[in-house]
Amino acid sequence: MNTESRKTLAARTVAELKKLYPDAVCSLTYKNPVQLLIAVRLSAQCTDARVNLVTPVLFEKYPTLEALCEATDGDIGEIIKPCGLFNTKARDIRQSALMIRDEFGGSVPDSMEQLLRLPGVGRKTANLILGDVYGKPAIVADTHCIRIAGRIGLTDGTKDPVKVERQLRECVEPDEGNDLCHRFVLFGRETCTARSPRCGGCPLRSFCAASPEKQSNH
Repeated sequence: MNTESRKTLAARTVAELKKLYPDAVCSLTYKNPVQLLIAVRLSAQCTDARVNLVTPVLFEKYPTLEALCEATDGDIGEIIKPCGLFNTKARDIRQSALMIRDEFGGSVPDSMEQLLRLPGVGRKTANLILGDVYGKPAIVADTHCIRIAGRIGLTDGTKDPVKVERQLRECVEPDEGNDLCHRFVLFGRETCTARSPRCGGCPLRSFCAASPEKQSNH
């Protein structure tokens, strides 16, 4: 499929998912950029629902950046243990807090290059921060995004997050990318699930490359 065809497909996908999920919001709960950064770090190999149970306890005990900087890895680890990989995550959280305080003037950085310097931060996390906090064009290539974009035909089916991000940037309008990825998460949980997608009543069925009709034509 050429780029123009993918752009048309992307526009239809955006329009349909906007109808389905008019409010495209992150499923993690947070009150400031530092809290979002921490919540995303905790969400690695953990459900957002579980993270949302743990973060209120963490943020109540450590309500400020300075408080996080003064905590120990062990203190943080005890609270975040239900999220798994707690030793690594605790270290990354505290080290990130120290970097934000000492190198970035107390503010979460607003560039991909600087965000990637923070411990445990990859392109997915950096894009989420850039899109949700700073309103910059962003593609959050998480598992839902990778799966659904491939099924619809917006990508070539690659599972490589960097390639998915690049291919979506080529066909999705810059100001729609971040919200589209949030909608992919909601859509992926409710309809286009990993194991048993509900194609029957899917609003994207008429143009999705993975729909039974499209598959029967091949």
